[in-house]
Amino acid sequence: MTERRTVSSVTFVEAFVLEGADRIQPAGTYVVETVEEPLNNISLLGFRRVSTTITLPAVGTATLSRQVVVISPEELANGSMSDIAC
Repeated sequence: MTERRTVSSVTFVEAFVLEGADRIQPAGTYVVETVEEPLNNISLLGFRRVSTTITLPAVGTATLSRQVVVISPEELANGSMSDIAC
């Protein structure tokens, strides 16, 4: 079995700060992708998270450019990013 990817959208109603980003991010809708790999267990189907990323607008470049930042899924799930509302 190969890895699986889950892509979702998260909307922030206020500007927010991420640990992995170098500036305040504006309010808006962002793409979050989680990659998981299967566990090697014959009797049980399970997956282990490999990475979670968020796609942000790139700073100082054309509007079509983006940057992908690795984030902590716990930071996103717990709402522990500064000044956010999901």
